[in-house]
Amino acid sequence: MTPAQRLAAWTAALDLEAIPAAVAEAAKLHLLDALGCGLAAHALGVATAARALALESGGRAESSVIGAAPLPAASAAFANGMLCHGLDYDDTHSDAVCHVSAVMAPAAVAAAEAAGAGGAELLAALVAGNEIAARIGMAAPAAFHRRGFHPTSVCGVFGAAAAAARLRGLDARATAQALGIAGSLAGGIFEYLADGSQTKPIHAAAAARDGIVAAGLAAHGATGPATVLEGRFGLFAAFADRHAIDLEPALADLGRRWETPRIAFKPYPACHYVHAPLDAAVQAVAGQPIDPEQIAEIVVRVPEPAVALVLEPAADKARPRTPYDAKFSLPYSVAARLVRGSLGLDAYRDDAISDPRVLSLARRVRYEVVPFATFPKAFPGGARVRLVDGRVLAAELPYQRGGPENPMAADEVRAKFRANARLALDDDQFERLEAAILALESAGDVRPVFAAVSSLSP
Repeated sequence: MTPAQRLAAWTAALDLEAIPAAVAEAAKLHLLDALGCGLAAHALGVATAARALALESGGRAESSVIGAAPLPAASAAFANGMLCHGLDYDDTHSDAVCHVSAVMAPAAVAAAEAAGAGGAELLAALVAGNEIAARIGMAAPAAFHRRGFHPTSVCGVFGAAAAAARLRGLDARATAQALGIAGSLAGGIFEYLADGSQTKPIHAAAAARDGIVAAGLAAHGATGPATVLEGRFGLFAAFADRHAIDLEPALADLGRRWETPRIAFKPYPACHYVHAPLDAAVQAVAGQPIDPEQIAEIVVRVPEPAVALVLEPAADKARPRTPYDAKFSLPYSVAARLVRGSLGLDAYRDDAISDPRVLSLARRVRYEVVPFATFPKAFPGGARVRLVDGRVLAAELPYQRGGPENPMAADEVRAKFRANARLALDDDQFERLEAAILALESAGDVRPVFAAVSSLSP
């Protein structure tokens, strides 16, 4: 069998009983986290364009939409995918450099609601989608980035197709066709970095929608190439310029090694390459009564792929043009954290990114490229803070906070969800939603679980 056929066979045969309890618990936490990010984006009026477009077309009320009436499954996944990725606060699989749950949660939930599936089926589909998206990205770490393609979309559409196929009840053969079709729907480029525009959340939205479309087309008899991944014009050749990829390590241990618990949560609403050097700078000055004006220079230490995303062009990164641009600026983010003492959603508002104290410190940030031993398994970073009195304070984090080697506790993830969800829901609503998701496998029908999100006003 080809790699796509092997992935399809595993997906079609997977059930919840075969998934270790720790993996299932991780999947529920990631679903909770993604939904909280989407609710916060709705409350803040961020990344709502996909929802507005989907509402123009309307259609059968199949699946819940955050802040709107239910829509057909593909449209609901499109609307929710953009919201869940809109604040760049959602999780990332480090090795694959892929935002997994912003694609998988909207796609799987929408497909499950459309099918009238139970919670156990949804949970198994989520895990299948997570595993496939992560393993495809891991086969060529950072290679998609080098060509300017976004793995969240390029890899995510395969995971979404697998999850949707699983929830449609497709057999292994039809699931393989869905994966073959998904390859022709992959896309998403990084040119948003040129001006701080907001196309990146559309990548997650499109991948979630197109995974459902691919599964639907396969269900109606459409076919896709079995060699969609490794073929002469397959995914890796087209998107990563890799004409020889060894996919065996990603396939050989399916069902024995699990990537879902290795997906990293984000403690900050910014690009994941920002997190470790930012925390290192905070650690370096910890316990020191330092005024930002006492800082002569901050040298952040990063792996090479971080440079193009969060450090160059230097002049633009030192003065972000838009709030979204600021999320991809390490100079701005580290300066905002040191000046204000925190880095939450309010740090990326229009008024915040023009704060002269923050911009003054951001201009004093330089960088060094370091071949960290833990990259790409993690997003490591370091910082060296030189003070005007000559003292130099330094720290390094081989693993970013929120990843499997430096985890956020389950209570911290739930607290993050509550802080995000309460921007949109009252206490009773988000407490019921949290409890229902954390007991998802016991739900006979998932539709009542997510009903509250469609009761919100746009």
